Amino acid sequence: MNTFKYLTIIFLSGLAISCGSNSGQKKSDFRINTNAEKGNISNNETLKISLENKKNHMIDSVRYSLDGINIDDNTVLQDFKLGKQTIEAAVYFNNEKQNTTSTVTILNNELPKVYTFNIINEYPHDITSYTQGIEFHNDTLYESTGQYTESKLRKIDYKTGKIIKSINLANEYFGEGLTILNNKVYQLTWQKGTGFVYDVNTFEKLSSFKYGNSKEGWGLCNNDAKIYKSDGTEKIWLLNPDTLIEESFIQVYTNKGKIVGINEMEWVNGNIYANRYQKNGVAIINPKNGAVIGVIDFTPLKKKVTQHEGLDVLNGIAYNPKTKTLFVTGKRWDKLFEVEIFEK
Repeated sequence: MNTFKYLTIIFLSGLAISCGSNSGQKKSDFRINTNAEKGNISNNETLKISLENKKNHMIDSVRYSLDGINIDDNTVLQDFKLGKQTIEAAVYFNNEKQNTTSTVTILNNELPKVYTFNIINEYPHDITSYTQGIEFHNDTLYESTGQYTESKLRKIDYKTGKIIKSINLANEYFGEGLTILNNKVYQLTWQKGTGFVYDVNTFEKLSSFKYGNSKEGWGLCNNDAKIYKSDGTEKIWLLNPDTLIEESFIQVYTNKGKIVGINEMEWVNGNIYANRYQKNGVAIINPKNGAVIGVIDFTPLKKKVTQHEGLDVLNGIAYNPKTKTLFVTGKRWDKLFEVEIFEK
């Protein structure tokens, strides 16, 4: 099977390609035209813009912006975020000003690299845990689990599987991903629009926070400066760690289109590693522009755990700074795998 077909089956199945459209003001006298084919353009290309002047106004000047950043009518796209972006033209004429907009979808210029893995170690994992997120802190594994009436926050000795500390969420909450920053644990819930903040040592609940524009709570990770949050779509939101306000977002895209279902995430050596829900692949994402730069195929792992009626999908990624290795597991899996990855 060739690499492109393999990659499509493992991870990119179900992607949607977003096409641009000219969505200017209803009564605008101007229209934005671009060289984007069917609204799509690669980030290694130059975006060329022309303005259609429907009523032949005597134009004084035009100011263009893309994703809120000022541009000219020939702009190299390599430094822009991927995904569906808005082009705006502010047109000045006859002592008047009109704004008109259009959309363009910026795609990555390269196909993701395909990686595979070697298993370094296998450790016991609670087979009853509906794993939503795992993360290391001081060589200790922290885990958030899901399902109504079953959701927990746990501290675990990963080598033995022993539960060091555990608290239950209230029955109305479905636990989701977690991350640890500045001695605080941040934990999401699914559809309640609420997250919780705990003391990393005592699990005392310090506060809660509400989501902004993100639809749901799925996964979390951080880079020591920002918290990244997934919501089940192609968007990953950047949260201010002090206010937990969603300040911006990136969109996860390949050279073909958007990737939805971004779930559990982990920050690894400057990139985001992310599960895609119901898939056996993990995406390696450039956090600056949202490009999927690599995909790891973990398909064989599910067959290496105890097969039972409640066995569910791959979910759970953690990087241990002490061992400099990656750990992965799944929902109701009885094993935690320490792995090394390499390009296929």
